[in-house]
Amino acid sequence: MKYLLFIACTFGQFLNAQELIQINGFTQGTTFHIQYLDIKNRNFEHKVVKILTDFDNSVSTYNANSIISKVNRNEKNIKLDTYFTTCFTEAKHLFEITHGAFDPTVYPLVNAWGFGPEKKQAIEQTKLDSILTFVGFDKIRIDKGTVVKSDPRVQLDFNAFAQGYSVDVLVDFLQKKGIKDFIIEIGGEVRAHGHDQDQFIWRVGIEQPIENKIQNNAHQVIIELDNKAVATSGNYRRFIEVNGKKIVHNLNPSTGLPTSNNLLSASVFCSDALSADALATGFLVMGLEKTKIFLELNPEIGAYLIYSNDKGEFEVFMSPQLEHWIKNKQ
Repeated sequence: MKYLLFIACTFGQFLNAQELIQINGFTQGTTFHIQYLDIKNRNFEHKVVKILTDFDNSVSTYNANSIISKVNRNEKNIKLDTYFTTCFTEAKHLFEITHGAFDPTVYPLVNAWGFGPEKKQAIEQTKLDSILTFVGFDKIRIDKGTVVKSDPRVQLDFNAFAQGYSVDVLVDFLQKKGIKDFIIEIGGEVRAHGHDQDQFIWRVGIEQPIENKIQNNAHQVIIELDNKAVATSGNYRRFIEVNGKKIVHNLNPSTGLPTSNNLLSASVFCSDALSADALATGFLVMGLEKTKIFLELNPEIGAYLIYSNDKGEFEVFMSPQLEHWIKNKQ
C-alpha cells in the first residue's frame, strides 16, 4: 500500500484548444485517476478499463483465476502473458540489486501475518523458520515459458510493485495514442509527462507519515513531477494491532518479521513507476543508512526519505536533484 497523494490540477482556460480528459475508477483494490490533454478530445475510458482488467487477470493474488494465483497453486500448463513475465523479470533484477531486500516470494509470510487474502496465523519463531525455508527469489525461475520452482511451496506476490507497473502500461498506451501531456495515478503510484492545461509541470504531494488508516494526511512536501514516476511506501497506514502492539505490513524477507527501523516513509523517483514502486518497498526493508548507500551507488534514482530521530521527531533526507523540484518545504 502506497501513500503518495495525487494533486488534481486546477481548472483554467485550456491552451492550444486541448481538452482536459479525466478518467477515474477502481482497480486492484484501490482507485485510479488519469488526466490528459488531447486536441481530439478522445476519451479512452473503456480501453483503460479493459487494460486494467487484463492486468488484474494476470498478476493479482486476490483474483483466484489470475495467472499468478495459478502459479502459486502449482497448476499445470499455465500460459504466461507479457504482464506476468515482465513483472517476473523486473522483480528478479530488483531482487538482485537490493541484495534481497525486495523479494516477491514473501507471499507466504504476507499471508501468515494477515496482510494477504488468507486469515492471519499464529506466529511463532518455529513457524517463521519453516516458512523462510521456501522464501527466496533464487528458488524460482522461468524456463522456456514455464515457471520452475525448487520447492513447490514457493509463492509469488507482485502487489508491492504491480500498481506501479500498471501505471507504466497505461503510460505506454497513451503515448502510442499521441498523448504527450498526462498524469496517471493508481493507488498512490504516479507518473507524469509534460504539463497540465495551464502549462505548468504536474505536481504531486507526499503525505506526512502520521498513523492514519482512514483519511489522507497533510502534505509533507509538494513536488513537481517532470517526466518522472514516483511511488511512496510507508508503515504508518497499513498495519494491524495484536495485543496492543503495532505490526506493519512491510516484511523483511531474511527474518520473516515486520520491518523495524527509523525509516517511516520512502518516496522514490525513477523513469518508470515499476522500479519506483518496488524500490520504495525495498528501502523500508533496508532502512535509512543502507538506502543512503544504495542511492550513492545509483545517482539516477531520486528519493525523499522521512525518518524519526532519537527524539522521535521527523527528519528528512533527500537526493540533491529533488531540491529543484520542491515547491514547498516543511
